[in-house]
Amino acid sequence: MMKYYLGIDIGTGESKGVLIDSGCRVVCSATCSHETDNPRPGWFEHDAERVWWGDFCKLSRELLARSGIESTSIGCVGLSALGCDCLPVDDECRALAPAILYGIDARSQPQIDILLSTYGEAGVRQMIGHDPCSSDIAPKVMWFYDNMPEVASKAAKFLTASSYLCAKLTGRFCIDRYLAEDFLPMYNRDTWEVDKEGCKGFCRPDQMAEVMSATDIAGAVTMRAAEETGLAPGTPVLVGTGDSGAEAISTGVAVPGDMMVQMGSSCYFIYLSDRMVEDARLWPGTFIIPGTYGICAGTNTAGTLTKWVRDQFYRDALLDERAGGPNAFEVMAREAADVSPGADGLVCLPYFAGERTPLNDPAARGVLFGLTVGHTRGHVARATIEGIAFTVAAHVDILEREHGLVINRLMAVGGGTKNPVWLQAVADACGKQVRTARVTIGACFGDALMAALACGECTSWDELVQRVGEGGVIEPDPVVHKLYQTRRSVFDELYQRNRDLMHALGNGLG
Repeated sequence: MMKYYLGIDIGTGESKGVLIDSGCRVVCSATCSHETDNPRPGWFEHDAERVWWGDFCKLSRELLARSGIESTSIGCVGLSALGCDCLPVDDECRALAPAILYGIDARSQPQIDILLSTYGEAGVRQMIGHDPCSSDIAPKVMWFYDNMPEVASKAAKFLTASSYLCAKLTGRFCIDRYLAEDFLPMYNRDTWEVDKEGCKGFCRPDQMAEVMSATDIAGAVTMRAAEETGLAPGTPVLVGTGDSGAEAISTGVAVPGDMMVQMGSSCYFIYLSDRMVEDARLWPGTFIIPGTYGICAGTNTAGTLTKWVRDQFYRDALLDERAGGPNAFEVMAREAADVSPGADGLVCLPYFAGERTPLNDPAARGVLFGLTVGHTRGHVARATIEGIAFTVAAHVDILEREHGLVINRLMAVGGGTKNPVWLQAVADACGKQVRTARVTIGACFGDALMAALACGECTSWDELVQRVGEGGVIEPDPVVHKLYQTRRSVFDELYQRNRDLMHALGNGLG
């Protein structure tokens, strides 16, 4: 009997699922959207039961129904979700509070300040492996204990989203090594056991999940989960991982020198190395593939910022779209394309929700600099896209110029790959070819591939990469690259010269 493999990924504003066959060919895919709650400035939350589990169940049932594949033909389930989030659950894996999301949620800054004042910058770096930022889980756990002590003390576990989904499916609380690093110092990175000393001041050791590998089979679909998802009881389920790691796998990023640029709600970067690289501004650590290290980094805004531009400047296009007209994003991209590179002197700092790497500054703010009466909304759209591209180039510079690492392939993936202006801007800002994958569905495809690998459909990671294949190649324009290098100097100086003023405005949490 032919076996099929299910992959489902839960993202910030959208969830995706895919079914592939034993040859790793896509059979069926599905997408659903959801809202991200923003109850206060600097707070970004998800209702785990409604969003994470609700989307998983919806997509699972839809894929089975549309494909006509029997649930008993599903050989394994792979899963991923947005990482760096924190959710307290009871022993039945019921959410006890809304989940605090990744670095876009800055509510734990007071807890970060406490850690810095207690241990100093060097001490905190040694503790968590990098400069502390709003993506770190330990300060989020502290926030729960400081602000919701009854919930925190009652919690059986503090989970990230993929751990939650795995537990809902199998009843087992586990997390993969790639995501466990976000919980440092509560795990020992040498043994991957819960670090009892590291937990002091954060949570009880028993509140930590078990660490496994992303491609380990955590367990099987329970009877209760089967009723809700439509899957057959007993179907194997992987431990799962973060959406960005799964997205990298989906592009064939698997050997040192490969770099993924995930162009989604935010930008996320994974550069694969054969050695650990120390850089407190970034997030170096292990990767999903044994023997490789991932130098990770991420911005706070990308697609969320282009959506803001659409919603604020293209309301007429949105109304036309709802009336059956062209997609408003396509209208915006077309107008941005009509503006020459450099946006006629308009520069955008895309820090509209603070910034993660390399600034690690939740108080950073967005800037549109150089506005004149000659600028149009197309210029704003163009400058915004270029600002995001400059953040990509900044990370490329750190890897190549400061650490001497070679980027052999730069693979772009995510919703941003649908925007040719954005892709070209990244190629021009970096001065590098930008490649896209043959299958651009994203992390859910990586989840399904890992499920197939775990069940022996692929004999090795190398074979899996060969099956992925590449799509298109975007060549950089050397003239535009030279222009963008000049703009980059203004871009970089804008933040440095205005950082104190941004901080003077307050962090927006009060």
